[in-house]
Amino acid sequence: MSHVAAQAVTNSQTPEKRERRRQVSDQTIVRLFIMPTLILLIVINIFPLFYSLYLSFTDYSVIANKPPEWVGLENYQKILTKELPRYWHNFVVTGSYALLSVGLQVVIGFSLAMLLREKFKGSGFVTTLILIPMMLSPVVVGLFWKLIFDPSKGIFNYFLYPGNPSAGPEWLANPQLALWAIVIVDVWMWSPFVMLLCLSGLSAIPDYLYEAAAIDRASSWFQFRRITLPQVAPLLLIAVLFRTIEAFKAFDLVMGLTGGTPGDATETVAVRIYREAFLGKFNTGESSALAYIVLVIIIAVSNLYIRALNRMRED
Repeated sequence: MSHVAAQAVTNSQTPEKRERRRQVSDQTIVRLFIMPTLILLIVINIFPLFYSLYLSFTDYSVIANKPPEWVGLENYQKILTKELPRYWHNFVVTGSYALLSVGLQVVIGFSLAMLLREKFKGSGFVTTLILIPMMLSPVVVGLFWKLIFDPSKGIFNYFLYPGNPSAGPEWLANPQLALWAIVIVDVWMWSPFVMLLCLSGLSAIPDYLYEAAAIDRASSWFQFRRITLPQVAPLLLIAVLFRTIEAFKAFDLVMGLTGGTPGDATETVAVRIYREAFLGKFNTGESSALAYIVLVIIIAVSNLYIRALNRMRED
């Protein structure tokens, strides 16, 4: 009798109520699937982030058999007050690397986009070939470019000095040329990324703008300065933002090519953090402080780019 009554109550419910009950049940299932992923993300990302922040205020070594000792801002003061001048050299190397590589990538990537803007026979195949470098692993790229730069067996000096390749410089062993060698490889690898973003911006420019400029007999330079560049500038700035962030985090390519040598000529901040944290003294607290200083710099630079991008959109 009770079963019949319950069935009657269920049948008396409107379709909307039954649908609402099904929706609540579906949401519960969704939460059950999402919660393990959220917990995993918190464990893998959020906890190390805050724990490393805590370690940056301590004197701690991961191999030492003692707990972290709270020292406050001492690690930050050592880095920022030139008490440890090697860190300032690392920032200079990283800034030089970012400025050179990102600047050349913008020029070369935008130039390639302008060349490939006009469709021609085989343009799709050429574009695919140009995009191949950015699809490769940075460590693999560093290793085979290390062979290319080899003065005795590599082909780089062969193209520069066809008659006598051995007369060329040792790119990775020369302190004045090693950073340039890394910049060359980074530009070769990531200029296609800038080109791809610029191509998407160029393809979105309406043709009527150029038609109107042609009717007014505007020069090619005027069209480029007044139409092409302003329309592509937001995407170009996004490319610069992404590549600047990656340049400040440069590690795998540098380790694959030089490992920070010769001396410390190519030792970027990321390489220094690795050496402080996992080699030698295993100075976990100091390396954590340096990592957070880099994080603050990246956030500040990103905010500058984002403000410039917002101004462009408003204009």
